[in-house]
Amino acid sequence: MRLSPDGMIFWQHGFLKLNATIVFTWGLMFVLAVGSGLITRNLSTDLKRSRWQNLLEIVVTAIEKQIEEVGLRNPEKYLGFLGTLFLFVAMASICTIIPGYEPPTASLSTTAALALCVFVAVPFFGIEEQGFGGYLTSYTKPTVIMLPFNIISELSRTLALAVRLFGNMMSGAMIIAILLTIAPFIFPIVMMALGLLTGMVQAYIFSILAAVYIAAATRTRKPKPEPAPAT
Repeated sequence: MRLSPDGMIFWQHGFLKLNATIVFTWGLMFVLAVGSGLITRNLSTDLKRSRWQNLLEIVVTAIEKQIEEVGLRNPEKYLGFLGTLFLFVAMASICTIIPGYEPPTASLSTTAALALCVFVAVPFFGIEEQGFGGYLTSYTKPTVIMLPFNIISELSRTLALAVRLFGNMMSGAMIIAILLTIAPFIFPIVMMALGLLTGMVQAYIFSILAAVYIAAATRTRKPKPEPAPAT
């Protein structure tokens, strides 16, 4: 039994390997890119709209609402990044209903790459909102003694994002594989449905945590207004 799709090798030449993680990741990105292009090519502003456009608007509106509730102003600014994270993780779980498919998020290399995207996006949006100097000084708040602890916090939460998503996705795949060998006709169907639900929850948690980290980086601390002199 494989613990990760990294163990499924499709092609190898020396140290170069083409494993299931790479194939399924690029395949999933291709499906998302082509699907988004097909859905958005004929968007309508009339009352009569296609079912796919209605579904797209529901998803986009829900993601924007969640981003705004986290505390980020102008959610449209972060929709591309956070929405892509959510859809990738969610679709990686939904596609498990395809025979022979293994979610790339069950590989630590994939979850580490997603966590690194968040790690890069946090200072990017932070610097864009506060400026380079303002963002760097946030590491010394409330005192300069907190500088090393804030840096360690940035690194540790990135690691926690990768390990949390990897552990939850891999455990679900392992449970289904174990039950498939014990009772191949009953339990796997139930666990597959539960796995789909778990995958959606993990996609939501991952994107929300990324939004929370970005919100913390883009939060500007305005000085308190001085009281008006008494007349």
